[in-house]
Amino acid sequence: MATTADFKNGLCMEFNNDIFTIVEFQHVKPGKGPAFVRTKLKSLTSGKVLDNTFSSGVKINTVRVERRPYQFLYKDETGYNFMHQETFEQMNIEERLINAPDLMKEGQYVEITVHAEDERPLMCELPSYVELTITYTEPGIKGDTATRSLKKATVETGAIVQVPLFINIGDKIKVSTTEYSYSERVKE
Repeated sequence: MATTADFKNGLCMEFNNDIFTIVEFQHVKPGKGPAFVRTKLKSLTSGKVLDNTFSSGVKINTVRVERRPYQFLYKDETGYNFMHQETFEQMNIEERLINAPDLMKEGQYVEITVHAEDERPLMCELPSYVELTITYTEPGIKGDTATRSLKKATVETGAIVQVPLFINIGDKIKVSTTEYSYSERVKE
């Protein structure tokens, strides 16, 4: 058990029959009335973000979670298969638990958040940026770097990303996994 005095970013807790993590919080002491805490909570099971206000001093149930390093092996009809990088144990998880499944290629390193008591996977996060090769796009226009025009490009995982006009087939690019956007071309 913890109270609102124990709130910090990243704290995991049970709330509304789900597991949430605190994204941000703010203690407020108004001139009149009791103090309270405004929070932004993110569900570890569904990814939904919600705002909630707790009265100061209210008790909450904290949940112990662990972030573990895994490597993506392959996808089959049962789900996505990962291998722990230190113990070599394999784990199968559903697609809905992965933050950007169509940007993940075989051999990709990820972090899986696991409920510490029952070893249940809660969430799988890719790194902020992944490097992928362009497999199809319209031909590039050399020297067209001044405009902000974009075109569609298919990367090696099958995902479609908007890229600048000068990008060609075979180019390796950095893609943001949170925004599905082009970041930069990777120098070989």
